[in-house]
This record gives sequence, C-alpha cells and structure tokens, in this order.
Amino acid sequence: MKKLLKNYFTILIIITIGVLIALAGSQGEENNYYGSIPPLVFCMIISFVIHWVIFIPSYIARSEKFYDITGTLAYISTIVVASSHIVLNLGSNLTDRSILLIIFVSIWSLRLGIFLFSRIVKAGEDKRFRDIKISFSSFLVAWTLSGLWVFLTSANALTAIINNQPLSGNLVSYFGIGLWLSGFLIEVVADLQKKRFRADPRNQGEFISHGLWNFSRHPNYFGEIILWFGIAFIALPILSGWQFATLISPLFVFLLLTRISGINLLETKADEIWGQRKDYNDYKNNTPVLFPFIKKVKKS
Repeated sequence: MKKLLKNYFTILIIITIGVLIALAGSQGEENNYYGSIPPLVFCMIISFVIHWVIFIPSYIARSEKFYDITGTLAYISTIVVASSHIVLNLGSNLTDRSILLIIFVSIWSLRLGIFLFSRIVKAGEDKRFRDIKISFSSFLVAWTLSGLWVFLTSANALTAIINNQPLSGNLVSYFGIGLWLSGFLIEVVADLQKKRFRADPRNQGEFISHGLWNFSRHPNYFGEIILWFGIAFIALPILSGWQFATLISPLFVFLLLTRISGINLLETKADEIWGQRKDYNDYKNNTPVLFPFIKKVKKS
C-alpha cells in the first residue's frame, strides 16, 4: 500500500510540474484554443493523454514495446496542435522560425522513435521495464513520466511556435540553428557507429571505443543535449516574462540523461560487465563520460 501511494503521489507531482510550466509558457497568449484552454496547456494535455491511452493495452500485454514510439507520436501531435492553432484558429501563416522548429523537432523525434522501436523489436524487451511492467502503478509512473518528458523537452519549441515570430536575422537564433545541426549530426553518427559495432559478431560482449566513442563514453547523449540547447537558443529571442520558464527544456534533458536515467544506468551496467577488465578501465579513465576533452579531475 505504501508503494502504491508513493507511485500515485509521484504521478501527481509529474502532472503538477507539467501544468505549472504550461501555464507559465502560456503568458501573453490572447487567443485560446478551446474555450479557456491556452494552446500550450492543450499540448500538455495531449502529451499525457496519448501516453495514458497507449499505456492501457501495454499494461494488459505487459509490454514496453510501444513506449518509445508513443513518445514520437506525442511529439508530432503536440507540434500539430501548436501549428494548427496558428494556421486554423488565427488564420496566420507560419513564420520561418516556427517552420524551422517544427522540422527540427519532427525530424529528431521520428528518427529516434523509429530507431528505438526497431531496437526493442529486435531485442524483444527493454530490461529497464522488466520489474515495473508487472505493477500497474509503477508502470503508469513510467508512462506518465514519458508524457512529461515529451512536453518539457518540447515546451520551449512549442512556445516559440505559438508566438510565431520571424527569425529576422537574429544571431542568437542562428547560433541555435548551428547547435541543433551539430548535436543532431553527433547523435545520429554515434548511434550508427554503435549499431554497426553491435551488428558485427566479432564484437559480441565487447564495448565500443572507436569513432565518436573515443572522445566521449556517451556521445549520443552529448549530441542530444546539444541539439535541445540549440532549440532553446532559437526560441530565446521571442520569449518574455514567465515564458522564460520553458527554458527548463534543455536543462530537463541534461538532468534526466545525466542524473536520473541514461548515463547513470549505462555506467552501472558497464561496470558490472567490464569493470574487472583493464582495457575497459583504461578506456573509462582516459575518455570523458559526456563532454569530449573534459576529463574528471582525480582527487589526490
């Protein structure tokens, strides 16, 4: 019972965070989507509802197969909601900034979603969910957190799309475009290198340490963090007041990948598998965990 209450309290906290950011980002929106619901709040609702709907058959089947691809569906849906608000509700044309953000978020979410879906289909399961998918409340926490993940990471972009202001030669925004392109390229190349490495039977049970993985132990995560900061810089010049709260988007990505899931889980797993091997420890000691060329200072 204690764990059950803890899980539902966690879900309440997750929803509350989403609501607060959605309301903050909605400051200055004079035209609401449906009744009194601002478009950014509507995007948040869509993200959670999509995850909860697909959670039901997933729990019945005790399957996490559609977990990541559901995130992609939620990203695309929220982008459609934000852009259709401009085109259909306001009768305006999308600006170059809005179009660019729509393309960037859509490309990233489609590529990653398809990549992760194909990976889990091939692997058969995601071991992270092995223990929690048998519990309704624990599994629901994971799906609700994914709904928050989608909304918080895209809140910055969604706010800028809804504001619908042109780039107008702003250097900060162009810097953001460069960051996104760099981050996306790094993430794609890192994923492809690891995929090819694992496809080679000679590398079974081995760790990758060449290519981008020679400069960072998690270059794919480095690229993802960089591209979301790029989105933030593209949106930054047209934010005002409480809308700056949506800058939590890249910070949320950074904290989640480095402190909650992602790197922490993978590093623990790697230590369990290769921790006794000298070549792995040499690789670990000489290769930064995330940021290339920035090594952890050893205590004397």
